[in-house]
This record gives sequence, C-alpha cells and structure tokens, in this order.
Amino acid sequence: MAILNIDSIENGYVIDHIPAGKGMAIYNYLSLDKLDCQVAIITNAKSQKNTVKDIIKINELVDLDMDIISFVAPNATVNVIKNSQRIDKKKLDMPKQIKNIVKCPNPRCICNNEDIDHIFKLTDSKGTYRCLYCETMAL
Repeated sequence: MAILNIDSIENGYVIDHIPAGKGMAIYNYLSLDKLDCQVAIITNAKSQKNTVKDIIKINELVDLDMDIISFVAPNATVNVIKNSQRIDKKKLDMPKQIKNIVKCPNPRCICNNEDIDHIFKLTDSKGTYRCLYCETMAL
C-alpha cells in the first residue's frame, strides 16, 4: 500500500468538502496553475459526510474568489491557515450573482455577441443560476 504524504500548510488555505470530481473545476476557475506556490489537489478522499470528496491545499495566502468556490461547490468550506494553525473556517453562501465565471449557453444571447459581461443571477434555493439577459440556465 502506497503512503500519501502531503506536507502541512504553514500559511494558506485548505478548501474542503468539495464534491468528488469538482476539485479540478475549482482549480481551473481560480487559475491556481498560475501560482508560484505549492497547490495540492486530493481527489476521492474518504469523507464521513459523503462517501468521497475532493480537497485543495494552497500553501500561500493569496486572493481567492469565494464566489467561484461557492458556485462550483456550495457546501465547501475554506480553512485559513496561519503559522500552521487554522485561524478561520469559512462556510460559504451561494452568491446572489456571478460574473464572468461561466458563459451563457445560448448562442443568440447578447452577451455572446457583444463585448459585455456574462452575468448570472441565483433564481432559487436549489442553486439555479439564469442569465441576466436571456434567462437561460447556467450549465
């Protein structure tokens, strides 16, 4: 059996409770590949609440767009680590509006044909986002 060894974080973040398979989406949306620090993505980790989950560890305190994280993984938590100690645990709320995170799937929508922002509004408690301009549901 192989041993998985991921160093502890001195200063940075642990994004936890990401649904299995969504960790790479958060990694890509946040452009974590452009950071000069260590970033670990753990997929299919055992979880007590769910059967499996993804976890992202970022070994530096950088600006994170919490709206992106909560859009992709509404039940995720973000642990803030300083001096190797968790100083804060943020439970995220779904943003009322997202901007330029996803594109409208409607090819005729004005935001796909003009140089304007792709804006989606949260329309219900189930996490449905609809385009501000054409009401098409975000995928």
